[in-house]
Amino acid sequence: MINPMELIDRTIMVTGASSGIGRETAILLSQLGARLILIGRNAEQLNKTLASLEGTAHHVYTFDLSNIDEIPRWMKEVTSASGPLHGLVHSAGLQFTRPLRIMSSENIEELMRVNVTAAIFLAKAFRQKGVSADSGSIVYLSSVMGLVGQSGQSAYSASKGALVTLTKSLALELSRENIRVNCVAPAMVTTEMSGKMLELLTPEQVLQIEAMHPLGLGRPRDVANAIAFLLADTGRWITGTTLVLDGGYTAH
Repeated sequence: MINPMELIDRTIMVTGASSGIGRETAILLSQLGARLILIGRNAEQLNKTLASLEGTAHHVYTFDLSNIDEIPRWMKEVTSASGPLHGLVHSAGLQFTRPLRIMSSENIEELMRVNVTAAIFLAKAFRQKGVSADSGSIVYLSSVMGLVGQSGQSAYSASKGALVTLTKSLALELSRENIRVNCVAPAMVTTEMSGKMLELLTPEQVLQIEAMHPLGLGRPRDVANAIAFLLADTGRWITGTTLVLDGGYTAH
């Protein structure tokens, strides 16, 4: 039986693999045959993800992506042990709600450093000789907040919108090196992080959010499926695009 999304003999790095969408993506990719390099800051949670993977030859590395300038050298060291990468999924990121009246420059700088600057340096590291295979695929995790606005989300929206346009520019620049660059933009997905946020809201506010998703809230596997599609040969002719996964959120 032909499986066009098969990832056998491919090595893929997933940042933010300790929970949520990153964890579910790693699990699905392992089920498709990939070797995983799991990246995060929490070793205990990363090892929980590792225990859920199928197959062998997976690796776990703790690394803080806010150490921007260390990313290229660090990725060289990682791939010298694991072999070149066929794919990179940047799922790690920060999210918070901050009305403009209490926004600080530190809030913005912290958000941009992990969500945007780290994304750029991961691509810079990925294109290094010996780090990526003869062809490669990068998938960023953006958000519908990068496409539409919402009160209290200005800095977060700016960071996720930056990923959308970053994807387009990198897709053009890295096409000559046979590296594809895409991103996915999910709406509300039921994860531990979103669950904690919903707990702070009234039942009426939760119902309002759910009503904005005609197909209901998403699940991590919904996003993982799209990421796998872009990494596999099913995405061979796709680059510079943003795949919106929102249950109809942006159809309003």
